[in-house]
Amino acid sequence: MSKYKASARPAPTLQEQLPELRPGQSIALLQELHILTREGKLNQDTRRKLKQVYHLVQFIEPLLAEVLAARGDVTLADHGAGKSYLGFILYDLFFKDKTTGRVTGVETRAELVEKSKALAGQLGFHRMDFLATTVQRALTDPALPATIDVVTALHACDTATDDAIRFGLAKQASHMVLVPCCQAEVAGVMRRHKALSLSRTPLAELWRHPLHTREFGSQITNVLRCLQLEAHGYTVTVTELVGWEHSMKNELILARRMHPDRPGARERARLRLEQVLDELHLRELAQRFAV
Repeated sequence: MSKYKASARPAPTLQEQLPELRPGQSIALLQELHILTREGKLNQDTRRKLKQVYHLVQFIEPLLAEVLAARGDVTLADHGAGKSYLGFILYDLFFKDKTTGRVTGVETRAELVEKSKALAGQLGFHRMDFLATTVQRALTDPALPATIDVVTALHACDTATDDAIRFGLAKQASHMVLVPCCQAEVAGVMRRHKALSLSRTPLAELWRHPLHTREFGSQITNVLRCLQLEAHGYTVTVTELVGWEHSMKNELILARRMHPDRPGARERARLRLEQVLDELHLRELAQRFAV
């Protein structure tokens, strides 16, 4: 046995721990968001959350750049902002070094809004705003402009995604970026009408069992949202946010407002939306997905 001990392997650098880290990114922000410890080590408990946010940023940054290039300014509203991971990281990576552009976080929990305001002030992120309000009240809040360029909603539970869509439509958003979560309302309606559906079509076997009702209801909810957006003149792309090993709430809906509309596209989407509602006995939800 050698009398010399093998030299200890050097501790991994922060860049090795977090290859997504960009030059000039605020270490203080990552520490305040508890992504890094006070010693600058990666907090493994938040790694999954960070991976989702970084992946989402890759989709959003080109949209912000596109709007900024077109009109010299860009506004983003993030609904259900929570601790504003997404808003802060977007500001740090995209807005911080620019002289224009604004990020607004909308969150119902006043204590989280106050913490976000304090952190934005501490970091000098002066073009970040936070509103302690619901999406519905945000529609008429004088602190928000009449139009918003980009609307985001990350893991907005159940009907909160629909509220964000209504907000985006009312504010004539150029882009919407949505990650829905925990959708129950449509499944509940399908459950109530299950016997009728089973008597009329063999396709009702798709949601006869309770687990299938929940999963199929979630799927149909997002299908209806996509049709609603298309009926309002948006093109829609649906993809994965991150790998399924990181999150089961993984569907990412990207909507882009078209100028001008494609001939007949709105009407085709509206008719298809109506047909799906009728076929699945969801007519009572017509107002929710109204065009």
